[in-house]
Amino acid sequence: MGNSASDENYVSKKELKIESDACPGLNSAVVEEILLNLPAEDVVFKCRLVCREWKELVDSQSHWRERCRREGIEPPDASRPPADWCPFYFLTKKRRNLLKNPRAEDEFNGWKIVENGGDEWKIEENFADLPNDNNDKCFVTSFGLCLKQQLIHLKNEGYSPALMDHLQPDIKISDWYAPRWDCGCYYEICVELLDQEKKPISVFQPEKVFFEQWNDQQWCQMTHVFKNYGPGVRFIRFTHGGQDTQFWAGWYGIRVINSSVEICPAAER
Repeated sequence: MGNSASDENYVSKKELKIESDACPGLNSAVVEEILLNLPAEDVVFKCRLVCREWKELVDSQSHWRERCRREGIEPPDASRPPADWCPFYFLTKKRRNLLKNPRAEDEFNGWKIVENGGDEWKIEENFADLPNDNNDKCFVTSFGLCLKQQLIHLKNEGYSPALMDHLQPDIKISDWYAPRWDCGCYYEICVELLDQEKKPISVFQPEKVFFEQWNDQQWCQMTHVFKNYGPGVRFIRFTHGGQDTQFWAGWYGIRVINSSVEICPAAER
């Protein structure tokens, strides 16, 4: 029979060649220092299985709090420390934007075009800098509905079903959008948390955002955090876009850029 996922991570005492009575001269402080200098994954999946004393050290809050301190990993709000420093450590280390090509640097690679109305999607030079960002390109919509989409497979990104079901870490989405100053348009977004069959568990779909003609063409940010969404989330489907409302030929519709989906530690709540 094939090995289970837990079998793959299991290492016996005999395999490690280490017994709790094999190092009688090592006190807990020395063992702790050794553990802190080993890779975190090895500490959890190997060292923790050696003996009861090592398990207690690995399971202690002080071990992971010290790892965070040494690696410069800090809670966003120092007055609200994490309830559990171990998942906070791993989620912070893993944290990144799970969307591919969010800045239009690689044409439309990574995106699935769902709707391509009017003169279709296009990439243009940015007309105004984003706050704290100098990205020089953006995705642009036309006079017919334009939507693009990405499907994120959480397990493939390193977020196991057990982690998603038991910890249910916050899932933070962000998107930037802006109109042209001389044309009315609208923006829409839909982000879905999906189960194994790709059926929605939780959905964020606010009302469309409309801009009138002759506006100040400023960039706006859409944000949302999924919390306490329950077990079963295996995929995230991110869809956004829009169109102009004047029906002008060309690319006068909404602009979008710097989309992101991040798995966040609970301490950010």
